[in-house]
Amino acid sequence: MTAVLRLALAQLNFCVGDIDGNTAMIVAALAAARANDRADVIAFPELAITGYPPEDLLFRPALHERVPLLLRQRESEDRETADHALHQGR
Repeated sequence: MTAVLRLALAQLNFCVGDIDGNTAMIVAALAAARANDRADVIAFPELAITGYPPEDLLFRPALHERVPLLLRQRESEDRETADHALHQGR
């Protein structure tokens, strides 16, 4: 038996500085790739959360506080989703 790893690439139009909007697009793309393509791994461009190029945003302390917070939140949500999927598979 051969294991299959499905990889999805997400190329979206992120807005510089729109952390909430960019995160919402990422979450939607994750859900769509998992549901429609059964993707195991979804790759996003660098700086997807902050938008590219962030330039002067990098000097704002709020950016350095908000991005890690959103990443921890997504990690927690992903863990819950993974736990749910594992229990469904039993």
